[in-house]
Amino acid sequence: MNAIIRRAGPEDIPALVGLLRLLFSIEKDFVFDAAKQERGLRLLLSRAEAAVFAAEQDGEVIGMCTGQLLISTAQGGLSALIEDVAVLPAQQGKGVGRRLVAAAESWAVSQGASRMQLLADRNNAPALAFYQKMEFQTTAMICLRKML
Repeated sequence: MNAIIRRAGPEDIPALVGLLRLLFSIEKDFVFDAAKQERGLRLLLSRAEAAVFAAEQDGEVIGMCTGQLLISTAQGGLSALIEDVAVLPAQQGKGVGRRLVAAAESWAVSQGASRMQLLADRNNAPALAFYQKMEFQTTAMICLRKML
């Protein structure tokens, strides 16, 4: 795999929005809205406590992963929330996702985080198997949300 993993920039937003369209087509809790996803990516790119990683091959963005720092009272310090791990279907199974998550992990460690966490669709068996291979563990916690 000759993809390079790098920090994404504003010029990558159209490709990243396309990857989010694919991701949200799998996740039943989210509705794709290109304008909202673009706005969210711009916010992430503008914040020092966030990172967006892109996998690029032959000039095309083929994958992405985002991370944000949170303060965890359980950890007594920083924790990284990993979101939006997406790889084009034709590129899946080639190590791109693993390398993207590893880049996010390196970034989180460099920022002083002592834990990474993520949410995954409980019905996405391939994603759950991937995260288990990446040594993520399930917890007894569940995600709750309230729209404001």
